[in-house]
Amino acid sequence: MKIITNIHDLRNHLRGQNRASFVPTMGNLHEGHLSLMRIARQNGDPVVASIFVNRLQFGPKDDFDKYPRTMESDIAQLEKEGVYILFAPSEDELYPEPQDYSVDPPQNLGDILEGEFRPGFFKGVCTVVLKLFSCVQPSVAVFGKKDYQQLMIIRRMCHQFALPVKIIPAETIRAKDGLALSSRNGYLSSNEREEAPRLYRTLQEAKSIILNSKNMTLECIHKAEQQAMSELTQRGWAPDYLSARLQSTLLPPTQEDLEQNAKLVILTASKLGKTRLIDNLEIE
Repeated sequence: MKIITNIHDLRNHLRGQNRASFVPTMGNLHEGHLSLMRIARQNGDPVVASIFVNRLQFGPKDDFDKYPRTMESDIAQLEKEGVYILFAPSEDELYPEPQDYSVDPPQNLGDILEGEFRPGFFKGVCTVVLKLFSCVQPSVAVFGKKDYQQLMIIRRMCHQFALPVKIIPAETIRAKDGLALSSRNGYLSSNEREEAPRLYRTLQEAKSIILNSKNMTLECIHKAEQQAMSELTQRGWAPDYLSARLQSTLLPPTQEDLEQNAKLVILTASKLGKTRLIDNLEIE
């Protein structure tokens, strides 16, 4: 595996490669990330991964400096997965001057759910992803469905800017007890780790309530949402949101949508102790 830290060398190594597949990460890799590398290898060649902790997507209450950096371990894992290039730029390389130009997703997608509780987050994500796409110039890029809203925003950004990058969604990888794999899981205490799978079980219960109702109504959905939020709160969680939305837009469904059997997804973000976990579950 070639480890490249500057844009000029990256472009030289990829010159003439028109089938590159790309997986952008912030490092601290786990099996979920590695599954993305395998999907990338199935859809293009060579496989390029990036590790860059993007300051632009951190809010004022987020601790950028404390984000775990595990480069030595990350390199070893990527080598085992047969990644051809690891692009690991410094901040000075990727942002040699203040990033005055940025990509701001539309309010009806970027300022809801995660965007409501993390203002500016998706602006930072879109800006760095667009810049990384410019550096790597891949034909495909792989993003996990655990970050459901992010996946949709990146896909729409590529569409609106006519970027020649196919976005491939990857299913969420879970531990045996159902907890979605995440770098944030490492912040959980042993007791919190035992409790953490409840988040996914709560989504499953909400899905069951919705699907088992005699008639799909907004009242039924609201009941499922409220019951799920209440259960989490009673178990010591502090949920930011738990909401059933349209898969196509992430907007709340109307009764007409339900009557037309529109596909839904339940999304949630909740704090367990000091750790904020996100998850989602599609309803088909």
